[in-house]
Amino acid sequence: MKKYYRGVMYCIGLVILALGIILNTKTGLGVSPIISIPYCISKIWKLNLGDITMYTYILYVVLQMVLRRRKFRSFDLLQIPMSIIFTRVINVFNDKIIINNSSFVMNLILLMIAIMLTAIGVVITVEMKFVPNAADGLAQAMAEAMNKNLGLAKNILDIFSVIITIGIGMFAGGKIIGIGLGTVLAVIGVGRAISLFNMLFKNKLVAIAS
Repeated sequence: MKKYYRGVMYCIGLVILALGIILNTKTGLGVSPIISIPYCISKIWKLNLGDITMYTYILYVVLQMVLRRRKFRSFDLLQIPMSIIFTRVINVFNDKIIINNSSFVMNLILLMIAIMLTAIGVVITVEMKFVPNAADGLAQAMAEAMNKNLGLAKNILDIFSVIITIGIGMFAGGKIIGIGLGTVLAVIGVGRAISLFNMLFKNKLVAIAS
């Protein structure tokens, strides 16, 4: 029964995470750092967002192997097929969710919701000890390598993602693509929200996963 609950909670976490990521892109204020690199690439070369996200996540799995070395488990390779499923969900939300709203205040409220959903999705998928989203798996590997908490590692990964996105945009597109106020707020907000949700609900989630 515990495994059943873990599986259900994990799937719910993936859907919530994908929803949060796509809602962030729909605000028009700047995309979530977790998807900024594939978003920038997809816009410059007119490629499918889900497909580029999938390739980016496969790279994240390779980086986990480098960070964890002997601690990297063959089980962690399941992040690759899981990334394929996750990016298909991203494609569905990206195609189906259409928001035409010019109000800055409403977009800011939507952004706050997106940040909270992203954080909730990260906490659930990671704490279920199942197969983490590849980006979150990389943040977790970074946290272990630095002996820091997941929230801080997530902040660091987000900052690096933004820097790389700006570099790709300027070099290949001649301008900054996908980075804006929403990105900055997500860099600050998601990591802090993860820490908050871990503090409030981690014990309950661990009880389900144990």
